[in-house]
Amino acid sequence: QVQLVESGGGLVQAGGSLRLSCAASRSIFSINSMAWHRQAPGKQREFVAGFISGGRTNYADSVKGRFTISRDNAKNTVYLQMNSLKREDTADYYCTGRFNTYTYWGQGTQVTVSS
Repeated sequence: QVQLVESGGGLVQAGGSLRLSCAASRSIFSINSMAWHRQAPGKQREFVAGFISGGRTNYADSVKGRFTISRDNAKNTVYLQMNSLKREDTADYYCTGRFNTYTYWGQGTQVTVSS
C-alpha cells in the first residue's frame, strides 16, 4: 500500500509561483508513473504532468513551459514547480502513483490563483 501526501498549495497572484510537494510512504523507486493531476471547480479531473518510461517527463499542453515535475529519490518526494500561474490554473492538485497495478491518489492540495 502507498500513501501520498501533497502540500504546498495556497493563494497566489497571477504571474506568481508555487511549488507543490508529494511525499510518498515508501520508496518512489517502487512507484510507477508518478504524476500530478488537477480538478478545477465544475470541471473534470485532468492530467498535468508525470514521469514516463526512461525517466522522461510528460506535460499537458496547457502547462508546458510553465510547470516542471521533478523528484528527490532520497526524500521519496515528487515536486511540481509552477511558474507564471494563471487564473485557469486554480484547482485542487493531486499526486498519483501506481504500485502493484493499483493507482493511488493523495488527498489533494488547493491552489487558487487570483487576478
